[in-house]
Amino acid sequence: MDKHLFNLKFAAKELQRNSQRCDKEERTEKAKVKKAIQKGNMEVARIHAENAIRQKNQSINFLRMSARVDAVAARVQTAVTMNQVTKSMAGVVKSMDATLKSMNLEKISALMEKFEHQFETLDVQTAQMEDTMATTTTLTTPQTEVDQLMHQMADEAGLDLTLELPQGETGSVASSIASTEQDELSQRLARLRDQV
Repeated sequence: MDKHLFNLKFAAKELQRNSQRCDKEERTEKAKVKKAIQKGNMEVARIHAENAIRQKNQSINFLRMSARVDAVAARVQTAVTMNQVTKSMAGVVKSMDATLKSMNLEKISALMEKFEHQFETLDVQTAQMEDTMATTTTLTTPQTEVDQLMHQMADEAGLDLTLELPQGETGSVASSIASTEQDELSQRLARLRDQV
């Protein structure tokens, strides 16, 4: 049982390391998004944005799974401790048994209802392995998240993404912002012409 406990704790640490690795990859992909936007290569920026979001989701899933495995390890630790307590109690029970042979209490209530039906079958196999790791990693990245990340990276790079994207690639909010900014640019251009 101790070997299994060690393996569970090791697996939790490994999942945590994988989560940190995905965090690092996410930061790398975000930097690539920023560089691609600065170069005006929107298709490459979109690919890196999708990769960044996928890495972020994987990091969260690895971290969530690590916490779940850690919780299972804690339950196993509790089971090991309970096993030791049970063995200690067995010694006490033997000495009590000698004096109270007639008292059975229905085999100590059917061995405590078979140890609470083995932790309710380990909490229904840890909620069906936490709904098969949250219905496996989402393979497609939502387009709105990609667009939001691209805008965030453009803002950090000090670029105006709405003017550089072809028409139709941004949402209605972005297009209304772009038209307002276009009006401002037209007014500035007119003032410059008046000065010359």
